[in-house]
Amino acid sequence: MPTLYVENVPADLYEALRKRARSQRRSIAAEVLSLLETTIPTEKELRARRKLFKKLEKLRATPSPSAGPFPSSEEMIREDRKR
Repeated sequence: MPTLYVENVPADLYEALRKRARSQRRSIAAEVLSLLETTIPTEKELRARRKLFKKLEKLRATPSPSAGPFPSSEEMIREDRKR
């Protein structure tokens, strides 16, 4: 497993990271790994997101089913305007 070293971390950022790690009952290294895992998407995650976006685009492109025996909101607004 690769090792990552970070130098010149600003003191206030390091202190915030230390407090966050302590509140989560983790070491600073474990907290950094957790933050990286939750914020940096892997290639697998990006593929899953693309697949989901394609499904959403298909859903948006399909016309909504008719509302049944009820008039659409557009028809109701037009009807109210005529009154």
